[in-house]
Amino acid sequence: MDRLEAMRLFTRIVELGSFTAAADDLSLPRATVTHAIKRLEKRLGAQLLQRTTRRVRASHDGEAYYNHCVRLLADVDAVEADFREASVQPRGRLRVDVPTQMACLWLIPSLPAFFARYPNVELDIGTGDRFVDMLSEGVDCVLRIGKLPDSGLVSRRVGTLQQITAASAAYVRKHGMPQSLADLHNGHRAVNWASPTTHRSEPLDFMVGRKRREVTLPGSVTVSGVEAYLNACQAGLGLAQLPLYRVSEALANGQLREVLPGTPPPSLPVTVLYTPHKHMPARLRVFVDWLVELMAKQL
Repeated sequence: MDRLEAMRLFTRIVELGSFTAAADDLSLPRATVTHAIKRLEKRLGAQLLQRTTRRVRASHDGEAYYNHCVRLLADVDAVEADFREASVQPRGRLRVDVPTQMACLWLIPSLPAFFARYPNVELDIGTGDRFVDMLSEGVDCVLRIGKLPDSGLVSRRVGTLQQITAASAAYVRKHGMPQSLADLHNGHRAVNWASPTTHRSEPLDFMVGRKRREVTLPGSVTVSGVEAYLNACQAGLGLAQLPLYRVSEALANGQLREVLPGTPPPSLPVTVLYTPHKHMPARLRVFVDWLVELMAKQL
């Protein structure tokens, strides 16, 4: 019996409190179990088990050794499971939550390629920008844009989104096109964005070289939804800062104009969040890896 088998045997004796029960559980002769434990105690130079007429218990040294064995065996099992799963197709259902526009413009149109690679994985896709309680709602992972608060979740950056400051053509005709950040304070207005998490209005952000500058402008409307934010900008209600992918069509047809391109807003991180796993399911691992590939192609 090798060392790993002896460790596994020892842990089962401690957990079941019996040599006989452990022998039956592992389909081993009782004599083999007794001999293996004697050899293990001799090799370690310590008494690991205390035997009574009714039960077998771990000694003080045995408890310490048991805790080490449990951790080591769990790691070995996880490594072996990784290799087993690598040789078979991942399968099962994943529940994911994705911002609406990213789902419609990027994720869903690209899914045929994902399913061609992983035909046994099923996706249950929720869309929106609301807070998702992953544990209570049974969601496996969420894709989020922007700076995220500490949550205790595992986070993996999958890409960044270029942003621009935009204004409608009607807004520019009425207020003019600012040529510098200082010009913004000469009668310009903003569509105010309120964080869905903090409910506080956020200032406009600009990158001047490597430095970040915040500018707060008056505004007639405050919104907390991405579509409402874009619609308010298109309606001429003020300046807005939006991901380039979301407004590229409106820029091309002249509905929107880019403002201050020399001092753009900082890029937004795109992050996948999921709960910590001792052993990450293969279907979740391949989906997250695929998202990284997808973002690299799209951005």
